[in-house]
Amino acid sequence: MQTDTKKMWDDCLTVIRDIVPPAAFELWFEPIIPLSYENRRLTIQVPSQFFYEYLEEKYVNVIKMTLNRVVGENTILKYRVMMSGQSHKPNDSAVTYTGEESKTLPNHTPNKIDPSKAPGPFAVAAQDIDSQLNPRYNFSNFYEGESNRLVRAVSEKIAIEPGKTAFNPLFIYGPSGVGKTHVCHAIGLKVKELYPNKRVLYVSSNLFRLQYTDAVRKNLQNDFLSFYQSMDVLILDDIHELIGMIKTQEIYFHIFNNLHQLGKQLILTCDRAPVDLQGLEERLISRLKWGMTARIDRPELELKKKILRNKIDIEGLEIPDDVFNFISESAIDNVRDLEGILVSLMANSVIANKEIDVDLAKRVMSQSIRLERKPMTIKYIQETVCNFFHLDEALLQTLSRKREIVQARQLTMYFAKIYTDASFSHIGKVVGNKDHATVHYSWNLVRQQIEIDKAYRATVHAIDACLKNYTSAKSTYS
Repeated sequence: MQTDTKKMWDDCLTVIRDIVPPAAFELWFEPIIPLSYENRRLTIQVPSQFFYEYLEEKYVNVIKMTLNRVVGENTILKYRVMMSGQSHKPNDSAVTYTGEESKTLPNHTPNKIDPSKAPGPFAVAAQDIDSQLNPRYNFSNFYEGESNRLVRAVSEKIAIEPGKTAFNPLFIYGPSGVGKTHVCHAIGLKVKELYPNKRVLYVSSNLFRLQYTDAVRKNLQNDFLSFYQSMDVLILDDIHELIGMIKTQEIYFHIFNNLHQLGKQLILTCDRAPVDLQGLEERLISRLKWGMTARIDRPELELKKKILRNKIDIEGLEIPDDVFNFISESAIDNVRDLEGILVSLMANSVIANKEIDVDLAKRVMSQSIRLERKPMTIKYIQETVCNFFHLDEALLQTLSRKREIVQARQLTMYFAKIYTDASFSHIGKVVGNKDHATVHYSWNLVRQQIEIDKAYRATVHAIDACLKNYTSAKSTYS
């Protein structure tokens, strides 16, 4: 059987070799190992998740056409993605292809309920629930920094005692790409590890809305309610997508109330704080504020380096140090965008058959950011903040305790920590000759004020927008 499978895949490779460039064939197809062929299902092994994602994006049509030609119409292809450090055990990631369509089924296991499908008479047993959790997003690779330390600490506490802490609900907010979804999956995975029988479900707000709409159309509202109200941990991602969806908000409100009264854990993410969710029912907003509201900020330089290094190591990529530093010190603070740069860099290297260097990185990154600006500096941040408040920059260097001067000094320190790789000590030296403790206090104070003061939060966002217009290729300090 194994011999037949290998011959079948070799025949496929013969066709593919005539279609794709030699360098691409060597990089993306030669490492594939055929595993089995049963019931019109061909299973192949690929080295990493990055490998699988790249094949899906670039070569899905080539593979589908080849299977139809060599193996037969409606052949189903399954990928087995090897887990890091393991030689035989694959994870559950799989995709299937038929002659008519390509469909991704993350974490799909036969005989489990897939909540992405229309709701129906759902089973009750925990083992019949596909929690929709991505095993790649766990606590071990959710790297900690100043920007996410609070969220990490609270999340780990919740995972150990779901529904039994004061952090219920947990409302996590922040800009796109800072790790909100990652930490949600990490909580769910840890809960399942510690309590295998608990019913845990991750669902996007958009999918939740589509499910409810379909349930109403099919007169299955009771099944829908029963399913969601049976959860021990319910994770709803991007609740801002429910703005304006009054009926969906109402059903979630009832689910929320029921689960909270039963001591079940609720976790939500959003791109803004609860008080800024205009278009969401007031009674729902009030409940979102019952537990813990925590913000994840944009990652500082050291955290970006940790995240990038992990991505590089997992995917087995080789990136020169100067290129690594160039990417990590860029003005991009969306983690997904940073990871996308790595994927694009590898793809461009393969297609152009060129070594990865800073020039190639510049070309790739120029598609995402403008590189012709001078580096961000503490001096520029100070200038921007003072211009915003119509203050003389020299006042920040004085001992004045006037409220507007103190506020400008604190915000300069806060943004300097976000946008440069300067230490607290160096920031204090440049901004008013303050010590490390003063800068650390200012950093924490600004973050706390953002949480509780809507007007202050608007001020911070306005200054941040001014700084974002100063896109740079490198963060430094002066």
